[in-house]
Amino acid sequence: MQEKNLSVNNFEQCIKCTICTVYCPVVQVNPLYPGPKQAGPDGERFRLKDPFFYDENLKYCMNCKRCENACPSGVKIADIIHSARRRYSAARPTLRDRILAGTDFMGKMARPVAPIVNAVVRTPVAKSAMDSVLKVDKHRTFPEYRMKGFISWFKRNAAREQSGYENQLLFFHGCSTEFQHPEVGKAFVKVMNALGWGVQLADEKCCGVAMISNGLWKQAARHARHNVKVLSKPGLPIVATASTCTFTMRDEYPDILGVDNSAIRDSLTLVEKFIYELLDEGKVKLAFKPDYKARVAYHIPCHMEKLGWSIFTRALLGMIPGLDLTVLESGCCGMAGTYGFKKENYNYSQAIGKPLFDKIKAISPDFVTSECDTCKWQIEMSTGVKVLNPILILADALDLEATARANEKNRPND
Repeated sequence: MQEKNLSVNNFEQCIKCTICTVYCPVVQVNPLYPGPKQAGPDGERFRLKDPFFYDENLKYCMNCKRCENACPSGVKIADIIHSARRRYSAARPTLRDRILAGTDFMGKMARPVAPIVNAVVRTPVAKSAMDSVLKVDKHRTFPEYRMKGFISWFKRNAAREQSGYENQLLFFHGCSTEFQHPEVGKAFVKVMNALGWGVQLADEKCCGVAMISNGLWKQAARHARHNVKVLSKPGLPIVATASTCTFTMRDEYPDILGVDNSAIRDSLTLVEKFIYELLDEGKVKLAFKPDYKARVAYHIPCHMEKLGWSIFTRALLGMIPGLDLTVLESGCCGMAGTYGFKKENYNYSQAIGKPLFDKIKAISPDFVTSECDTCKWQIEMSTGVKVLNPILILADALDLEATARANEKNRPND
């Protein structure tokens, strides 16, 4: 598989309106960051003449894409910034950066001793040590590892019956579901089976977003090529539960890493969009529990806004009787994957997220829902309010047996 040239530099389309800077959450809290207009299209004009003009402060860009959402000219501002980091930065990933980026490796290493790892990283001594040695901020809390992951559950409890369903899909579960939140994968399988869809897994690797963020470009490209290869083989719909994984595979593979993903791009989707479209086409039916009640606040992740797919989540959750849904005003949580773990970014991360945290505390919902795992970690740490992936809410609100009966024509033959 050949890689494209990294030719995302449509900077000449910039009309210098500066609206990207107005919408940039980093500019509002960090005076060191030059802002998306100066770091992106303006800076690119100088960098193409002489790499001397590259500014290492571009590292403060969170790649949230809010600048691109705001741009009236369709300039790929964040892509220009990250491509510049790849081409010109003299900085090399530190041990901390490699640890934060190695999600699959760290998950596999932690799994056998997960309770010990979880207990140790909560202690003040460990936090201080990581702060001073690795520059991981001591105020940051870590998501807990699980000894038993999603894949092992799937093989034991669900894999055998999946081939019996007439309709089949590939589930890209992601490293967070595998190592920290297997309940998300379990809920996905149960809901899709109730709708008459069999779930298949591929030999996936981490989508690579953490590697991109930490400057491990070659490793990220290897993961991208691997995922494109294994996900394209069956020719099935590729459905995910995490917005950033989906966005990374759809857009960052070609635009940042130069990896051709044309074999899978149009097949990649999020579960909320997938289910809504099946409903809209009359292919499936939902049956909800009559006694389900919850007050829920929906935080739309930045990459979900870039995808433009939050409308499907809002519509799907809006179908649930007894669910009181508040869609929070658009705002970045400040986490941006591994960005908020780093000591040099922690205060900026919290300052960016504060307006969102204040809104959640004021509403005081039963829980928040969001498609992004790192948004979950940030919001839970900063507000004390539980955050659930939308598929967990759907699985809890559905009468799965009644839903399965309603979709009997798609279920496996006994």
